[in-house]
This record gives sequence, structure tokens and C-alpha cells, in this order.
Amino acid sequence: MAEAILSELVRRRGIPAEIAAVGLLPGGVPMPLETRDALRALHYDGPQLAAHRSRELSDADIGSADLILGLARDHVREVVVRMPSAWDRTFTLKELVRRAESVGPRLPDQELSSWLAAVSLDRTRQDLLGSSNADDVADPIGGPPSGFEHTAAEIEGLCVALCALVWP
Repeated sequence: MAEAILSELVRRRGIPAEIAAVGLLPGGVPMPLETRDALRALHYDGPQLAAHRSRELSDADIGSADLILGLARDHVREVVVRMPSAWDRTFTLKELVRRAESVGPRLPDQELSSWLAAVSLDRTRQDLLGSSNADDVADPIGGPPSGFEHTAAEIEGLCVALCALVWP
């Protein structure tokens, strides 16, 4: 969901950002129909939805990314365990938006890495222990269609806020 939403938002704003979704499970799985339906309800209905196949996270993905976003703390923990140097550029989507709102938007000439350093200034690895409604987006898999719709709407709101903070 997040890839489809964020990709479309940056495209609409003319931002030259490459967005890619990867997961912790083996890849090759199509997007669940409930996810596609929830995205279509929010008008994210490009042909890429039907063609989408999941991809498993690789060390190359971690090493090449300027920013890594997970939807849950366990995603962030996995990235940082694999590559500790990714800590300052790996967040949950909710955590990054929350912290960035307190720091303020990235300045027009500010490097992303510099802004991310400011956003993560008082952050500790212990902050990511366990799970938290403050940091984790609920996974709707196995639930009713309304759960997918709720999750898609939550992710959309977070991605809109993220775009305003990273690319004001």
C-alpha cells in the first residue's frame, strides 16, 4: 500500500524520487485483492497494482536507499540488525512523521541526510523494542475489507504528511 500511495504522491508533485517496496518474507506474491480494492477506493488504481509482486529485502536495498521506511518496528529492527549503519535513515513511517513534525520540514537546500540526523537526534535503539500503536501501522491481513480501507487511509495521511515534510 505504502509504495503505491507514496509513488503516486511524489509523481503528482513532480518529485524525482524512486520508491520501492520490499518485505521480510520471500517475494513473488501478488498484491492481495483487498489491498487493491482499498487503494482503488482512494483513487490509487494504476496498472501497476495488478502487476505488483512482492520483493524480499536485500542488503543491496538497504545499502542503496537514502531513506528506509517500515510500517512496524520489527521492520526497522530487521534492517538495523542487518546493517547497523542504516540506523539514521531507517524509521517506521509513523515515527518519522511524528519526529519530523516536531523538528519541522526539510529546508529547500538541506541534504536529506542532514535533516534525517536532526529528526533522529534524541532517538535510541531501545525506542524500537516491542510494538507500539505510536509507531506501527496495523496489518490488516486476515481481517475484513474495512481493515484494509482503514489502513490505506492511515497510510495515505502519513504519506501526505511525509511529502510535506521531506519535500516542502
